[in-house]
Amino acid sequence: MDFLKGISKKIKLSKEKVLAAEQQYEYCPRCEANLTLQKGYRNDLPYWICKGCREMLINPAVDADDEIAWICDKCGSMLNIQDGFTDINGEWICTECGYTNKIDASELYSSEDEFRAEQSNPYKGLPDEDVLALAMYQDIENIAGQPHIILVKHHETGKRYIKKLLMTYNRSVYDYLKDNPISHMPVIHEIFESDNCLIVIEEFIEGKTIAQCLEETVMSKDQVIGIGIDVCAILNVLHSLPTPIIHRDIKPSNIIITPEKEVYLLDVNVAKWYDPDETDDTRYMGTRFYAAPEQVGYGLSASSTKSDVYALGVLLNVMTTGKFPKEERADGELWDIIKRCISLNMDERYSVTELKRSLEQLRGEIHAE
Repeated sequence: MDFLKGISKKIKLSKEKVLAAEQQYEYCPRCEANLTLQKGYRNDLPYWICKGCREMLINPAVDADDEIAWICDKCGSMLNIQDGFTDINGEWICTECGYTNKIDASELYSSEDEFRAEQSNPYKGLPDEDVLALAMYQDIENIAGQPHIILVKHHETGKRYIKKLLMTYNRSVYDYLKDNPISHMPVIHEIFESDNCLIVIEEFIEGKTIAQCLEETVMSKDQVIGIGIDVCAILNVLHSLPTPIIHRDIKPSNIIITPEKEVYLLDVNVAKWYDPDETDDTRYMGTRFYAAPEQVGYGLSASSTKSDVYALGVLLNVMTTGKFPKEERADGELWDIIKRCISLNMDERYSVTELKRSLEQLRGEIHAE
């Protein structure tokens, strides 16, 4: 059933019959859409989800004992038309793929939309105490139009925080940073894990991201070098841990400058612990043009602390010229530094301490002129 591949939970929907027209099962009884015009539709399928109204439609030719369609979690086959099907034991082994499905009448959905809404609910599966704790935060607005990053206010203190709903994350990295806050990174106050995501309540940092600053103008070389030095200082703490943390997503929207000109590094949702024995990243993460080659499957090794140096080199160029290095290069000695940062050979790149030292030296030379 190609049209249900990727669904990870059962769909249990009220049974509907497809309206017939001249002996063909062609029209949706709910929205009257012509099913034969919908890609993938065949009138010999046991069921079909109408692309017009998202209603699940059961083929009238299907001989089932009840008005419920039980769908295999793994392969999408309809279970209750399989030989010998019964819901008495609360489970059924799909005869198509061998997967053991839970059969629970308390989990019925009236439509595909209702099912998908429940499966995407970020609070699904949270214990009552976590739901009550989250209820203390009032949603104010999405940040930069992103529905998974929300400015919230605590009902009792009135203090503002950022709530993040993360589908991609390393829980152990967040737990460590919660217990061991790092200067110039948002303090993590609470962490909750639902069936669908990690919910993080963290410090709200007021200011402008570098992405917002670059919408107005490119930065002076002195500003660029200063920001680079500050980011190196933050990364040096992450990289100097007994097991280093690799940020893996250094980019303009993840660095914020406060009204006091302090630099903060945000967002560790794709961060990982460095493993020197890894030869490849299990999942390729990062942002296009900022991610080092090894982050996206090129090279002979997995991400390392040098991957963050690569991204910071690209960022230095973007802050200076407004463009990526392949489009326009920074000039002078700053380009020499950037060029080493973005070397395809990881071993040729700086460490963050070496990069910080080179930037400080360049800043000293500029100020001496």
